[in-house]
Amino acid sequence: MDVVIVDKYCAAEDIVCLTLASADGKPLPAFSAGAHIDVFLGPNLCRQYSLCNPPSRHQTYQIAVLRDKASRGGSIKAHALKVGDALSISEPRNLFPMSDGASHSILIAGGIGITPILSMAEQLSAENGSFELHYVSRNQSRAAFLPRLMTTHLASYSNYYFSDQPEGDRFDIHKVLKDQPKDAHLYVCGPAGFIEMVISSAVSAGWDTDKLHQEHFKPANPVLLSAKFSVRLTRSGQVIPISAEQTVIHALAQSGIDIPTSCEQGVCGTCMVQLEGGTPIHLDAYLSEEEKGNGCFLPCVSRGVGELILDY
Repeated sequence: MDVVIVDKYCAAEDIVCLTLASADGKPLPAFSAGAHIDVFLGPNLCRQYSLCNPPSRHQTYQIAVLRDKASRGGSIKAHALKVGDALSISEPRNLFPMSDGASHSILIAGGIGITPILSMAEQLSAENGSFELHYVSRNQSRAAFLPRLMTTHLASYSNYYFSDQPEGDRFDIHKVLKDQPKDAHLYVCGPAGFIEMVISSAVSAGWDTDKLHQEHFKPANPVLLSAKFSVRLTRSGQVIPISAEQTVIHALAQSGIDIPTSCEQGVCGTCMVQLEGGTPIHLDAYLSEEEKGNGCFLPCVSRGVGELILDY
């Protein structure tokens, strides 16, 4: 879809908020809380950003982008965009949906992870749902959308924690988890280490894993590029070596074999292929344990030991 940037402002230190409208003036496709879009920022440069506006208001889409010091080009390009610039985006997809059966929802955000959580809060508020929001950031200047949370209909649901504040004001996951309804659901988004802390604390406290929902903006594990291996393709019989400096996707592309990709960070699932044999090293943040056990493999980040056999 073709869109135009109709508004841009600084939502926090190093975070820019962009509002996108359809280039033809028509309403954009509806979406549900937790959804994201692919944003095409240049040749072979596609990034995923969560929608953070209320799902009921889809005349425009709103995204927030953190300037990443380790950026491979995406966040730098996004921050350089101006009002009036044209972009291409995908239709919304939701890999982080909300459950219909929760009597109470606990929304937890770390840093830029507030973006999908904010949309969830808007939807729950509109539905008069029972929920609470916990927002953890390094300091107030780096916390996006604070005025929106502090001064609107979301204020009574929202709690804030800043790392530079006294110890008594720090986020305490054990306190948050205590005395919650048995059919409550928890949603968390943010840095991988933060998510791991929240989820592991909930599991240790006896929460059922089907009531715990998470979304990573980056793979939960770093891409390991320390060992060579090879890939055998079942349909052509080709054996392609993968060097320590290559991903499977890039090595295959150099051999003339193109697998559809999008994020190239192991979070969207676009490049998923079937693994027929070998020992994989799964480094994505997309596949479930069941999917990994059934031979699903993401060649954009995951690797292997010795030789992998791919049905491709």
